[in-house]
Amino acid sequence: MALPIRPAFMLLTLCVWTVISSVPLQPALAARGGGKTEVLPAQKAAPAAIVLDATGSETDLRRQLRQKHGVTEMAADLSRTRFSLAPVNTFGFVPAQGLGLALVTQSPDMTVERAPSSANAYEIHKLADGDAMLVGFVSADLKPQLTPQLRPKNVRLALYSNPSDKAPYIAAVPLNKLAADQVPHRLDPKNPNGPVVFEMDLQSSVNRQKPHGGQ
Repeated sequence: MALPIRPAFMLLTLCVWTVISSVPLQPALAARGGGKTEVLPAQKAAPAAIVLDATGSETDLRRQLRQKHGVTEMAADLSRTRFSLAPVNTFGFVPAQGLGLALVTQSPDMTVERAPSSANAYEIHKLADGDAMLVGFVSADLKPQLTPQLRPKNVRLALYSNPSDKAPYIAAVPLNKLAADQVPHRLDPKNPNGPVVFEMDLQSSVNRQKPHGGQ
């Protein structure tokens, strides 16, 4: 004997619901682009340190490194700004003491100048993805230690603001892999604008997030 219409409808509804509930909800949602599980963003590797295998005039070495990174001078109407607000693909300069203070205190940001306010300011490059590369000069014996294939886990780095017979090679190191426990010091204490050297650790892993903005 046929079931009454209403009980039959209820039985059909129950069967359909049982089938639907047996299908995993997450794949069904994901298939149509919804209900995706939250995935934390992967930590992007910091750019590798670079050392140009060449010596020459300071002007020419800086030009070569800027070309390698694809950076140009900040616009003329931007004399100074925070690194986080500086346009990408540009370079500027950071006073030595300001740089030292930022690294010692693990500050996420620092003031960048279009033109160096002193002869011993450090050049800094802001790459296309917002990463910062600190530019300076290193000695010949330190050069092979900065090569990615040969670099030990951590390197004690002496980065000079200007080239000299002792440090003739220009280098760029990722700012977010640097750690310091002291500020830069002048090679000649009596000359406030003379070259400075900054001793710090180039670490194997990222130790701070890059400043936000300017991307």
